[in-house]
Amino acid sequence: MSDAGTPAAPDAGTPAAGTPDAGAPGVGTPGAGGSVELLNDAERPGAWTLLIDGILQSEVHLGDPRHLEIEYMRRLGHLADLAAPAGAPLRVLHLGGGGLTLARYVAATRPRSRQLAVESNATVAALVSRRLPVARPAPAQPGPAQPGPAQPGPARPGRALPGTGEIDVLVADARAALGRLPAGSFDVLVVDVFAGAHTPAHLTSVEFTVAGARVLGPSGIYAVNVGDGPPLAHARGRVAAVRSVFAHVCVLAEPAVLHARTFGNLVVVASDRELPVSGLIRRIAADPFPARLVEGAALDRFVADCPPIVDANAEPSPAMPPEVFA
Repeated sequence: MSDAGTPAAPDAGTPAAGTPDAGAPGVGTPGAGGSVELLNDAERPGAWTLLIDGILQSEVHLGDPRHLEIEYMRRLGHLADLAAPAGAPLRVLHLGGGGLTLARYVAATRPRSRQLAVESNATVAALVSRRLPVARPAPAQPGPAQPGPAQPGPARPGRALPGTGEIDVLVADARAALGRLPAGSFDVLVVDVFAGAHTPAHLTSVEFTVAGARVLGPSGIYAVNVGDGPPLAHARGRVAAVRSVFAHVCVLAEPAVLHARTFGNLVVVASDRELPVSGLIRRIAADPFPARLVEGAALDRFVADCPPIVDANAEPSPAMPPEVFA
């Protein structure tokens, strides 16, 4: 991950800011999916950083949810902007909830969107719901029910958490959740799942990608954040897996990452319809850390002869080296 703000001293106006939220169950202790910390940045009082075992998971700015600090998250934000006409609501499934950074962005830029975030770490889900709640929208006007995720229920694994408005949070394994969701029920699926420094093996394969494609509508967009470094063997296998399922695929990443010179994030975007390639190219080139878009023949060369990852040989993604967090 890249470009994350450095957690600083407490904001005097925020209770327990700048320190781990030790009041949440499992925080700072093993056995709850890792030690969980939620830190406030004194220089930006509304900015919060979520860490698990000291590894950056999310950056959230409560006062400005349109601000996306982490570079790969900016690229996902660009994709959300281009997925439909400006302001039109979307049905978005987020596998990997964390601090709900992208979900908050979509809620701010596309009001009335229906979103479901699936988070496997119950401690993270409860902490974010309690300390960084999403403001509830105004009551809906009477009328027919719209398709989308179920309304929040009791705060326990496998059920949605309250206090998140149009963003429902389900505590569950990402792949298991896919199997329980109705076919064709989402317009966009974003996969950004890390257990500490790794993406679990069962979330990297062709079979997992097929399960994700099933919950998308015919023109739905699939996006996955892949962390990898030289020689990019894992990333190539992940891209090959996505290409085996979807008709149109592209990859967004910084040149040094694409050329296997450094560890970083690659955002793989796919659909069975034409992707908004020209718009993505313009936006990612204008970012503070410019990225490139790879598609077509260039993507053929990137993948080379790497076979797609399948369940039988899937492994967790490579661990991010210590210097990534320095």
